Amino acid sequence: MTSTGTRGFTVWLTGLSGAGKTTIGHAVAVELERRGLHVELLDGDVVRTHLSKGLGFSHEDRDTNIERIGWVASRLTRHGAAVVVAAISPYDATRKRVRALVEEEGPFVEVWVKATVEECVRRDVKGLYAKALAGEITQFTGVDDPYENPDDAEVVADTVALTPAESVGLVLAELERAGLAPAPASTR
Repeated sequence: MTSTGTRGFTVWLTGLSGAGKTTIGHAVAVELERRGLHVELLDGDVVRTHLSKGLGFSHEDRDTNIERIGWVASRLTRHGAAVVVAAISPYDATRKRVRALVEEEGPFVEVWVKATVEECVRRDVKGLYAKALAGEITQFTGVDDPYENPDDAEVVADTVALTPAESVGLVLAELERAGLAPAPASTR
């Protein structure tokens, strides 16, 4: 249990590279911490560097990476943390396995951070889409490797239509509705 008596849970943000997962995830984590929860943020890029170093981008390696993140999220959830994961997680079956694993320990809230490939190419802050479209990177999600849209996400944050703050608001509203996060102090 956390200091507020709330059980642990995992918020899993999935979407294409450049869709806004890290931006939204970071803001959600900061707000949950401000509300008194013990928060752990697992960003896919950071986790890949430390936990999944050496894995490539084959279907099997992507599954292994996501399953490792899911296992860590389940352990943290078990111990009362509010876990925020921001990872592409392109394959639906793998996301469902991770959901089942985490739900053995606590609630799982999937957030589809939705953006078109065209919008992500336009944003392309890391220059990865340009490299993938030029053939310099292969097995790139959304270009020559599929992203399977979730059909069971609790929240869909369309970052083409919504601002980051509006997307964060959707996530927090769902967490409040589910009884996982307390309302902000000013509204209690």
